[in-house]
Amino acid sequence: MAFAPPFRRPTSIPAPLAGALMMALAAAAFSIMHAGIRHLSLTGEMHPFEVAFFRVFFGFVALAPVFMRQGWAPLRTGKLKLFALRGALNAAAMLMFFYSLSITPLATVAALGFTAPLFATLLAMLLLGEVVRLRRWTAILVGFAGALIILRPGIVEVGFGPLLVIGSSVVWAVALMVIKVLTRTESSVTITAYASIFLAPVALAAAAPYWTWPGLEALAILAGLGILGTVAQTAMNQSFKLADASAVLPMDFSKLIWAAAIGFVMFGEVPDLWTWVGGALIFASATYIGIRESRLRRQPVAAPAVDPMAASEDKPGRA
Repeated sequence: MAFAPPFRRPTSIPAPLAGALMMALAAAAFSIMHAGIRHLSLTGEMHPFEVAFFRVFFGFVALAPVFMRQGWAPLRTGKLKLFALRGALNAAAMLMFFYSLSITPLATVAALGFTAPLFATLLAMLLLGEVVRLRRWTAILVGFAGALIILRPGIVEVGFGPLLVIGSSVVWAVALMVIKVLTRTESSVTITAYASIFLAPVALAAAAPYWTWPGLEALAILAGLGILGTVAQTAMNQSFKLADASAVLPMDFSKLIWAAAIGFVMFGEVPDLWTWVGGALIFASATYIGIRESRLRRQPVAAPAVDPMAASEDKPGRA
């Protein structure tokens, strides 16, 4: 099934530039959304699990114009079991990630969040039979070294929040393997819609023990978070459709810059040198893997390589 993308590239803008701009838009939207989640959690008005439910709910509402234009066609699929599996994995990753945002500085979350493609590459080797050779193994090791630089176990106490981010990345990497299978036959709109359909009841069940009805101001923020999440996901999906990974992935690093700036302005957070160094190493390794595997996918090989970054069709379903 094929559906018209929500964002169309003007013919006057070269595809690589359009793709990079879409990735920049996604990075900014994700960062602002994460700041909103942290704000609601720190005020004590809402538990992070409740914020997760409303993010999913309003994210689905944001898809209403698509359904008004295309009807129920995006929901036609023969892969409900796979969508359910993806939804369960996505829910676990999202709940861990949202809770981590309530107890972890934004820049630390952004830096450690770059580890998801590293785990995805390992899982592609284990589950999908991809061959990972020396250069990508080196990149993976560099990336995990970056994570150790941020965490510094044995030197400082490793907080629960950073561990939740790492755990979320692992679970999300498994979800990426399912998404990769789904993208062979399903549209981005279908994948995004079913993510909300299966995520909502799980998030609601997790939020129920902590439920408090949000006030008007909080409700407005929650609606904005849902819209931002949908815009960010769609922009990221479109960036990979418009341009090669080498053109769009460098813009993903702006998430760390956004997180540091917003964290400082809103919460008085100042990321230390180790966060910047470790985040840069993780990002560099993830970007190399993404670009390398994007090139391998264009080569006529017997077993197509998996691009874990391009496979992140709905990535921040986790977020």
